[in-house]
Amino acid sequence: MKIKKPSAERVWKQFEDLAPRLRLSTTDRVVFTHLFRHSRLEGKLQLRFSIPWLARGVGLCGNSVRWAVRRLIARGVLRLVERSKAGHVVQVRLPGQVPAVAAGPNDPRPLCPNRTDHFEELDFLKHPALRRAIHLRERGGCFYCLSPLTVSTRCIDHVIPLVELKDNSYRNLVSCCRKCNSQKSDLPAEGHLRRLYDDRRLTAAQFTARLRALDALVAGKLRPPM
Repeated sequence: MKIKKPSAERVWKQFEDLAPRLRLSTTDRVVFTHLFRHSRLEGKLQLRFSIPWLARGVGLCGNSVRWAVRRLIARGVLRLVERSKAGHVVQVRLPGQVPAVAAGPNDPRPLCPNRTDHFEELDFLKHPALRRAIHLRERGGCFYCLSPLTVSTRCIDHVIPLVELKDNSYRNLVSCCRKCNSQKSDLPAEGHLRRLYDDRRLTAAQFTARLRALDALVAGKLRPPM
């Protein structure tokens, strides 16, 4: 899809102003710049790429690049369109299109769970009602192993560990059982799901469905009921 090419200088200045607010790392910035160069600067709204291709392009290891892509998706800088064996398809957003800042830096209106423009900024660990909303979204089952949960056996887990991304948004929190919470620890969510499948706690169909649910979560498609 061909689009009007933006000013690289203007976008870079805006992104540098935005990066500290979103707590983006140097790796995140390098990855964004590379994806921006090969998409918006070439007149394309979406870009299909593989992690190995991206890692070679920015001169970093695949794991570092993979986490950077997830952080950029979680922060809304990238919109995940599709992920398959062929790679990722993302929409590279311009700084002014990032949902967390779409309302503008001088918007005086307070954060409110019912306001769409501030929904992305809500801390879902901060208030009991917001934590309950995360549990309600999973409908009484563990996001990872699908086992039934009770009030006493459920807990909330960070999909991308806090050591990698300090994010308490609904995109990065799930309701899960205590066993999964303990076993996953600082593993990537995909790694934990793969282990559940290898241990036969998930069928092949369930494993595939969980990966799709994970993509939908990070892409902002699984909003909790408010």
